[in-house]
Amino acid sequence: MNLLTSSNDFISFVRTKFQHVNGFLKSFSVASYRNKCCSDIVSDSCKDDSNYKTGLNCHQEDQRRTSLVASIVETSHDAPTRRTIDLGHGSDLIYIQRFLPFQKSWTLFDYLDKHIPWTRPTIRVFGRSCLQPRDTCYVASSGLTPLMYSGYRPDAYSWDDFPPLKDILDAICVAFPGSRFNSLLLNRYNGANDYVGWHADDEKLYGPTPEIASLSFGCERDFVLKKKKLQDSSREKRGEGGPAKKRLKKSSSGEEDQHSFALKHGSLLVMRGYTQRDWIHSVPKRAKAEGTRINLTFRLVL
Repeated sequence: MNLLTSSNDFISFVRTKFQHVNGFLKSFSVASYRNKCCSDIVSDSCKDDSNYKTGLNCHQEDQRRTSLVASIVETSHDAPTRRTIDLGHGSDLIYIQRFLPFQKSWTLFDYLDKHIPWTRPTIRVFGRSCLQPRDTCYVASSGLTPLMYSGYRPDAYSWDDFPPLKDILDAICVAFPGSRFNSLLLNRYNGANDYVGWHADDEKLYGPTPEIASLSFGCERDFVLKKKKLQDSSREKRGEGGPAKKRLKKSSSGEEDQHSFALKHGSLLVMRGYTQRDWIHSVPKRAKAEGTRINLTFRLVL
C-alpha cells in the first residue's frame, strides 16, 4: 500500500467518523429543542412538590438553563435596566421595561394565546352576577389554599400542564434571587374594553407583604397605581367595577399619591413590601388599546 493510498483511506475514515458525530450532535440538538419546555430547568429540589408548596426558591446551584434563562442572565450592553420606585412606608416597585427579548416574548405570547385554556368566568359584584371583563387561568402547586375572588374559585392547573411557564418562572427567579413563587394567575385582555378595576392583591393567603411579579406580553396597556384613602370603597378595594379612569380623577389628591406605567411587551413589574396594604391598582379601559395583552402574575401562597 503506497503512501497516497494510505492518506486517502485515513482522510476517508476521519470524514466518515466526523459525519457520524455531526449527525449525532444534530439529532441531539433537535431532541433538545423539542423538549426544551423547561422540563429540566428547575433543579431537582424545585421539582419536588413539597418545594413548590413552600415556594420555588429561585436561587439554585443547578446551572441547567434554557435559552430563555440564558438570555436574562447574560451580561451585555443590552442587559435589562431596572427602575426602582420607592412608594414610602416599606412599599416599592421594580420595573424592567425589557425583561425578555422581543422575539422570544412574541414566541411566548403565541404559545400562551393558543395553549392556555382561557375562560371568562361569571363573578359577583355587589350581589349581581356579571361576566368578568377579561379571560383568565390559574396555575398552582398542589396542596395550596384555593384562590377565591368575587365569588369565583378557579380550578388550579399544574405547572406540568404548561412547561414553558416553568421556563418563565425560572427566568424571573434568576433575576430575583431569593424570591419564591408557587402560584400564577394569568389574564388575557382582548381589546380596549377589557380591563381590571381598582383592587389590591391583599388576600390573607398571600401574607402581609406579598411579592407579586407581573409579566406582560402583547399590546401595551396602562397600569395605574394609587394610594389607598380612608374613604376608599370596598368596590375600589375588590375592584371589578366600572372604568378606573373616572374614579381616579375624583379620588386622586396629588401626583405623589398615584403612579402610571405603560407596561410594554416583554416588561416585568414587581410589587413588594406593603404595596398591597397601602396601594390599589388597575388596568383601565383604553380606546386605543386594540390588540391583545396577556399578563402573568406570579405569587406565593403561604
